Parts: sequence; structure tokens; C-alpha cells
Amino acid sequence: MSESSPAKGAAPAPKKRYVRSVSGRMRVLLYFIFGLVAVLAANSAYLSSVTAMEWFTGRTYQDYFYQYMFLAHLIMGLLLVTPFLIFGVRHMMAAKDRKNRRAVRIGYALFTVCVTVLVSGLLLMRLGGFDLREPIARQTVYWLHVACPLAAAWLYWLHRLAGPKINWRIGGAYLGAVGAAVLVMLWLQAQDPREWYAQGPESGAKYFEPSLARTSTGDFIPAENLMNDEYCKTCHADVHAQWSDSVHRFSSFNNPPYLASVTETRKVSMERDQSVQASRWCAGCHDPVPFFSGAFDDPKFDTVDHPTAQAGITCTVCHAITHVNSNKGNADYTIEAPLHYPFAFSDNSVLRWVNQQLIKAKPEFHKKTFLKDFHSSAEFCSTCHKVHLPGELTKYKEFLRGQNHYDPYLLSGVSGHGARSFYYPPAAQHNCNNCHMPAESSDDFGAKLIAGADGLSVHDHMFPSANTGIAWLRDKPEVVKAHQEFLDGVMRVDIFGIRDGGEIDGRLTAPLRPAVPALEPGGRYLLETVIRTVKMGHLFTQGTVDSNEIWLDVVVKSGDRVIGRSGALDSDRGNEVDPWSHFVNVFVIDKDGNRIDRRNAQDIFTPLYNNQIPPGAGQTVHYELQIPNNVSGPVEVEVKLMYRKFDQRYMDFVARTNAELGAEIRGYTPGEPYVNNLPITVLATDRVTFPVGADAPAPENGEFAAPLWQRWNDYGIGLLLKGKAELRQAEEAFSQVAGLDRWDGPMNLARVYLAEGRLDDAVDALRRADEFRDAEGYPRWTWAWLSGAVNRQQGRLVEAIQNLRSTLEDSTAEMQRRGFDFSKDYEVINLLGQTQFDLGRLRARQGREEEAQQAWTDAIATFKKTLAVDSENFTAHHNLQLLYAELGEDDKAAEHAKLHLVYKMDDNAKGRAERLAREKYPAANHAAEAVVKYSLNRSGAPGLAAAPPAADADQIATDDATPGGE
Repeated sequence: MSESSPAKGAAPAPKKRYVRSVSGRMRVLLYFIFGLVAVLAANSAYLSSVTAMEWFTGRTYQDYFYQYMFLAHLIMGLLLVTPFLIFGVRHMMAAKDRKNRRAVRIGYALFTVCVTVLVSGLLLMRLGGFDLREPIARQTVYWLHVACPLAAAWLYWLHRLAGPKINWRIGGAYLGAVGAAVLVMLWLQAQDPREWYAQGPESGAKYFEPSLARTSTGDFIPAENLMNDEYCKTCHADVHAQWSDSVHRFSSFNNPPYLASVTETRKVSMERDQSVQASRWCAGCHDPVPFFSGAFDDPKFDTVDHPTAQAGITCTVCHAITHVNSNKGNADYTIEAPLHYPFAFSDNSVLRWVNQQLIKAKPEFHKKTFLKDFHSSAEFCSTCHKVHLPGELTKYKEFLRGQNHYDPYLLSGVSGHGARSFYYPPAAQHNCNNCHMPAESSDDFGAKLIAGADGLSVHDHMFPSANTGIAWLRDKPEVVKAHQEFLDGVMRVDIFGIRDGGEIDGRLTAPLRPAVPALEPGGRYLLETVIRTVKMGHLFTQGTVDSNEIWLDVVVKSGDRVIGRSGALDSDRGNEVDPWSHFVNVFVIDKDGNRIDRRNAQDIFTPLYNNQIPPGAGQTVHYELQIPNNVSGPVEVEVKLMYRKFDQRYMDFVARTNAELGAEIRGYTPGEPYVNNLPITVLATDRVTFPVGADAPAPENGEFAAPLWQRWNDYGIGLLLKGKAELRQAEEAFSQVAGLDRWDGPMNLARVYLAEGRLDDAVDALRRADEFRDAEGYPRWTWAWLSGAVNRQQGRLVEAIQNLRSTLEDSTAEMQRRGFDFSKDYEVINLLGQTQFDLGRLRARQGREEEAQQAWTDAIATFKKTLAVDSENFTAHHNLQLLYAELGEDDKAAEHAKLHLVYKMDDNAKGRAERLAREKYPAANHAAEAVVKYSLNRSGAPGLAAAPPAADADQIATDDATPGGE
């Protein structure tokens, strides 16, 4: 028997008493933790339930109460960190040698998971430098924070199985109480979901007419609610810095040209109407802060020193818009006073810090408040970049079209919606932001991964474009440079060819380069120059088309001698550009034929000429050149496309008006005419050197950058767009393209023949174009549109309808890949509707009434599609008037007849104004002719030598009407 064996009959050793690993003060700490976790769990259940409810319903239920509950979540989480770590470490130290190793290991796992919950929570709060900007990292941490509490509950249950029996009754009562409380709160929350995209009551629009803007409640918005830029800066410093140099920032009376023009508009309105209400038309886009706060309506409103006058388009203005109300533009949007997180504008720095942490930790509601889906749409930009002049402003017509970026973009190949374009990009650009808000690397809190950008970026809120003028007036050379860099490569100039005899039907030598013809002393020539929009999604020029100054600067030299000149600055007239130059602008006049030269919108009546260039198109400019008899050396021709934001006459008005208001502008000298030193940007340039004399050696002329077929095509497009006067020359150009084995040749020849009424030739051209249908990039939609147009002219209405439906409805794999959808091309939609209308009339004449009724019903549905895209389309309204009359629906016919008269241009009224303008402005009269030839030898032209030698005097071509200026 072993010595250690107990004696027989001895009492058994007493059972070892279980000793708790948590006792004394540790138990008190544990109860505190249990209590805090219990409340935190209830809080979390509420927050997660709201999130789940939003996911399932697609609605937003977060409100002020939710934000305070979330703040409580953060506070309780922070309160839990220290006691939990103290308890956890001490408990592990006390229990590390326990024999129940399973319980110990589970305890370790439980502690690790709980620490993960706390750490992930701290990371999500983005305290200090832990901003967790990477979206993938943030999502990973977020789901860890959601999943780990569930894992912790399971591990705690396993851990407690090794200890005292769990009191499930207490746990069940707690869960029941929490569940009931959460359900009640969710029920209450669900009764009042957050309404996004509010359109606002129509009754509230009257406070802002003739602007179409309105507020979500119909009431005014306090100015301080819209002037929170410094608040935005705390998290979006890079974006704020970009915006600070944007023209949006200087849209209002802090913009000297705008201040001058709108001061006049307000004055005219006050004298004419005894109120400044007409000038509200400007304010909806330019002056939103004084406008929506009500200050703008005060005739004595201090446009220079009032704080709201200097606000411009603030961060909040754009980001508090809740709805784009229509496709009309004219500020037809709804704006609200946005809901902020608690303590947003507290005077207490600690509470402001709390506000920022709330946003950083839970940014979803903030993002949804200030970043809507439509912010990335072209339609959002169109609310202010598409305008019409209402009758309240002009006292002329109820509707007069003004600047319009949106429709030319929509109908272009760039948008992927225009089926009739000459060129198409590899992929459509579906909004304005792709060009005007490029990605910029940033450390901002809101930076994200943007396609095509390296690393975290923000969209550039300087909106680079072309307004170098405001930046120069602010003495911001770096901003001027940014705009100029944006403009690099946007345009192209090509000295394409030369015609003998100085006439458009003279023998053409083209394209020039590398070979060029020799010029003869005393010879008369016509230089054929082409301007082409290369990277442009809308008309060139756009915006302030009446005061933008874009022109061709042409210098012809032989050695150091200038023998031809157009487009020079006249230093004796304040750096005014020679008015006999070719301008890419719109010459706008009032009803008395006076030029709109002060941005005086209230007087706009009609254009005398419109030299804008569509996107992906060309403009051909003819220059007459006489070579003096005594020229023997090579002749160099240099053509530059120049841009200056505002012309001299307008800037002189701006300078004088600002001085009168006590806000002198840069470059102004009291008592002297303003010298326009605004920066001039060279948008494109081309240069050709010609030998003089048959035996002269050939000078060096390199190849032109564009391919041969494209140069011919651009030249033809420029001629085609001039109208019927130069169609024969366009045919000549497109025939050359066809000879270079490109579909563009026969396709564009079909356009020419259709314009001339040569329908059989158009059919043949389309047949030849269709031979390329399997070629990469072939625009089958353009072919279908042209085929429909030709078939309609030939009376083949059923075939035409099939063609036009194909244009609008087809969606091939290639189209989808490139983002093309031509269902919005309302010019094609209108053509389809007119063809359906014609078919109905044909069927009615044939006695097939049922088919006629169906065709007219189809036509009505078609024209309504146009109005869904362009509600001001007079063609659609006119046809709907006629269609409803055919169907005997007189009320609807009358409605559309009225709208047709509203939106139709007043062609009869233009005659007198144009006649007066032609008399007042000889240079503009010349530029408005059907065929325009600009003389490079005009006597008195700035930059051209005075009189030539007597021997050459009779050889120099001069314009018949050359008064030396306007």
C-alpha cells in the first residue's frame, strides 16, 4: 500500500471551492461595463435598424434625433474604452493560470474581438490624422465594427459556460425592453422620412419671377444659411481653394463687368417699371444669396459693400439645390436651407469640433444632403447655362433665346446624343464635369478614387474654362495661366488652300503643305483658312457671346515688310481689335439696330450675324490678298486664332461704371479712355511660306498635323455650314474626301445634295457611303438619319419612318460600348413626327381613315418626346397645333398654337433692326453677307504699312466700303 494512500475509513478530502476570477472592486467595474454596454447595445440596435430600414426602402430616415443618438454612440464608445481595457487586462492576469484552458482561450479571443470593436470605432471616428480616406479601407473597418459585436456576444456566451450559470431571465427582459423601445422609435421615425429632391410649391415662384428659381418651402432663405464657405473649408480645404479662384465665386457684384451691366439693368428697370424686379432674371443664377434672402429687391441695395453682394455662388448654393424643375434653364431649380448636423455653427470651439467629428464618423447624411445624383449631370449645369430672355425683362416678347450651352451639347456627337454630327469621340462625354471639373489630387476629407486619376482626388472646383478676364482684373496670373492651359489644343487653324483670282470659284490649290504653289508679283489670291473645334462639347464661342472677343489675326510678310494684315490691335483706340477682322462671335443688336455692347440684356432683340462654330465642325474664312509688284522674296502667311474675354468697348463701359460706383478696376486711369490690356490667348496658329516667282526655290513647309482626308473634310464642313452660297465648293471638297476612301466623303456629299434638292444624287451618295457599313467607327445612325430625310423628300414616307426610327431606337453593341443613345436628338424626333404627320395626310387622302388616325396619334406621341427634352421647341408645338386640329381637339390645338407663337422667332421684326445695324456698322454689315471675303490689303488697317509705292497703288485691292472702322 502506498504511503500516500488514505487510511481505510478516513473522511474524503473536502471539495475545492470555486473561486471567482472577478471579485471586489473588479466586480463593480464589470457591472459598470455591463450597464454601459447594455445602453450602447440598445443605441446600436436603433442606429443599425434605421440603416437597415434605409437600405430596404431606399428612403432616408435620419433626422436631428438620429444625429444626437449617433453622438451618444460616440460618447458611450469613448467612455467604454478605458474601463474595458483596465478590466480586461486585470481579468486576464488573474485568470491566466486557470485550469479551464478552453475558457481562458475563449477569453483571449473575446478580449481581442472587443478591442477590435473599440479600435475600429476609433478609426471610424477619424480622430487626428486617422482620416481613413481610402474607401476600401473604410468599408473594411466599418464591417469589422458591425460584425465584431455579434462575434463578441457569441464568444461571451461560450466564455460564460465555464463559469456561474447565466441568468437568462434578466437577459430576456433586457432584450424585450430594448426591442420594444427600438420598434417604437422606428415606428415614429418611419412616419417622417426625409424628403429629398423637393420641387417646391409653385405658389412660391412668384417671389422670384422672372427668374424661374424657387425655394423648397416657398419662403426666403436667411443669407447666413447660404454663406457657410468657411465651414465647408474645414474639411474641404482644397476644394475651397479651387472655388475661391473660380468665376462662380465671382458671379455676382464682386465681378466688375457684371456689376456694371446689372447696375444698368436695375436702373432701367427702376425707371421703366418703378421696381427692380426685372433684374431678378439675372439674380437667380448670379446673385443667389441676396436674391433668396430678399435683399436683392431693395432698389437701394448696396451692390458694392453689402456682404451678400460679395458672396457669389457659394458652396451651399450649388449643393443645397434639391431639384431641377424643367429643361428651360433660367435658374429653374429648387433650393432649400440645408439641414446640418448638431452644433454646426456654434460659437463654442469644442462643440464645433464635435460637429466635425460627427460628420467624419457618419458622413452619409451629410453627403446625401449636399451631393445629389443630378450634380453630375449636364441638366444640372443647364439650369444656369441655358437661358431665355423673358418679356418682363425686354418688354418685347415673352420668350427670346439667349445663351445656350446645353442644347448644342445635347445635339452634338460629344454627348453621344446627337445623330447628325460630323465627328464622334471614342466614347461619349455624358456631362459637363468630365471637361470642366477634371480630377485633381487631394488630401481633402472628401477626396475619393476617380476613374482615370492617380490616387485620391477631388473634382476641380475652379471650373477651368475660358474666363481669363476676371482673373486678370483680380491680378491672379496663376489663374489666367490655368484657363489658358485648359484652352490648349481646343481649337485648330489650317491655312488650307489658295484660289486664283481672289474669287471663291477660282482654281483651288489645296491642301497646302508640304508643297505650296508659287505666287506671282501683282497676283490676286484668295487664302482659304479653316477654323476647327477639336476638344469642344458646345458651340464656340459660348457664354457672353456678344462681348467675347475671338478673332483671326493674319499677318502676311515678305522679309520684314508687312504686305497684308487683318486682326491687329489699334493702340490709338484703347487696344481695340480692327473691326474689319473675322470674329467668331455673335453680333447682337437692339430694336433700333444698336449693338449690344454693354451686356445690356434688357435691350437684346436679334443677332445681325452668328459666327459660332458647332462642336466637331469647321468654319471656312476667305481672305483676299494682292501681292505687290515689287515683292520678290518669299511670302510668309501666319494666322492665329486669338481670344480675349471682353472687348475694348465693353471694358471701357465697365471701367467707367465701376469708377462711378467707387470700385475702380485694374488698369483704370481717371479721365482717360480705358486701355484694354486683358490677356490675349493664342488658341491656335498656322504658318505657310510661299515662293514668289515660278523659278523661286521651294521654302521649307512641314506636314500639317491632321490627316489629308480630315483637312478636306473640315474645309467642306465649313463651306456647307455657310448655307447655300458655297455648296458647290463644299461638293468639291467632299468629293476629294470620297476619293481618299473615307465614308465621310459620300455621307457629307449626301448632305450637300439634300440641301440642293438633288435627291437622286443624294441616294447614290448614300449607297456609296453604305459600302463602308462594316468599317470601324462607321456612323450608321447618321446614314439612317440622312436616308430618312432623303426618303421623306422623295415621298417614300414608310421607308423614311423606318430610317428615322432606326436612328432613334437602335442600340448596337458598339453604341453601348461608346455610350451613344440618340433617342434624345429632338431634330430627328421632329423629322420623324413630321413624316408621320405627312403619312397621316396621305392616308386620309387615300380614304384610309383608320390608318390616318393611327399615324397622327403616333405623330403626337413623337412630338411629345421632343417636348420632354426641349419644352420650348416651337416646331413641336406648331405640329401639335396642326395635329390636334386634324383630330378635332380644338382646346389642345389652341394651347399649342399659343405656345408656338411664344417660342417662334419674330422674323418680321428683324428687318428694320438689321437694316439700321447694317447702316451703322459697315464692318459688321460686311461680315453678315452670305459670302464674306476679308481684305488683307485694306487701306488704313491697323498694323499695315501706310500707302504702298505709287507703282503698286492701282494693284492693291481695297474694300468698296472702307470707312476705317465702326
